[in-house]
Amino acid sequence: MRLSDVADELYGLPPDEFIAARDARRKEARAQGDRELAEEIGGLRKPTTAAWVVNTLVRRQPDELRQLVDLGADLREAQRDLEGDQLKELTRQRRAVVLALTRQARSLAKELGRPVSDSVAGQVQDTLRAAVADEDAGRATLSGRLTSPLSYSGVGTADVQGSVATLPQGEDDAPAPATRGDRAPGEDRRQRAAERQLAGAREELADAETAAADAQADAEREREQLAGLSTRQEQLRARIGELEAELRQAEQEAGEVTADLWGGQRRRDAAERREQRANTVRDRARARVQRLEQTATPGGAAP
Repeated sequence: MRLSDVADELYGLPPDEFIAARDARRKEARAQGDRELAEEIGGLRKPTTAAWVVNTLVRRQPDELRQLVDLGADLREAQRDLEGDQLKELTRQRRAVVLALTRQARSLAKELGRPVSDSVAGQVQDTLRAAVADEDAGRATLSGRLTSPLSYSGVGTADVQGSVATLPQGEDDAPAPATRGDRAPGEDRRQRAAERQLAGAREELADAETAAADAQADAEREREQLAGLSTRQEQLRARIGELEAELRQAEQEAGEVTADLWGGQRRRDAAERREQRANTVRDRARARVQRLEQTATPGGAAP
């Protein structure tokens, strides 16, 4: 059992699984009689969430993280050589790559069932910026054994002590970032810049395709909703037409009934006047009969 192997295993685990796994490895080393290794394993610090995200990104996207650190070496070289145009282009690439890798890191954490907050994502982005800006920070990031996020003030070198699990001499086999001395300048640097531009363009294309697919789905959903609303509008307009026809029919019938009502009122008034006259004639006739009955003679002779 080597400490570097144990460290690589532990710092690839989510933070909430780190302690139990570390204790298990420490007990295993102690059972094998290697007390020194057990103590070294016990001294490995649990990573923060942001550090775990960066460590996981290094394991899942090693080439892209290596390109990020190489980009930092190119930036420092361009600054030393005072290559203004090249420096401007590399700075633009740095912003694009850091943002793209931060998005990938958040997506990866979500894919693993551990979505991170905006605050943690900001710490991840600060770490990636430090990895570009400073050689020591780049080496620490590529080790995949961060215990806490990194930051760089822009002055001097980044202080990575306490932010990365440092292994004993001979065990620390983390890759070092490229420097001017171990790679060819000029054409090789332009080739890497072109490769990064292509990678950035592909990332932008992937984002654009995703956005286009989302927009297409939204548009299709809106078209379906609009079609449903149009159908409902036609149904309501048809119903309005039916109701308007019923209203016109009712108004016509109401007019006819009104006319009949007026005619009926006139006929009623005429009938009441006839009734009154008939009652008057009847009452007069009845009174005459009563008078005649009162004056009639006992023998039935007329008065």
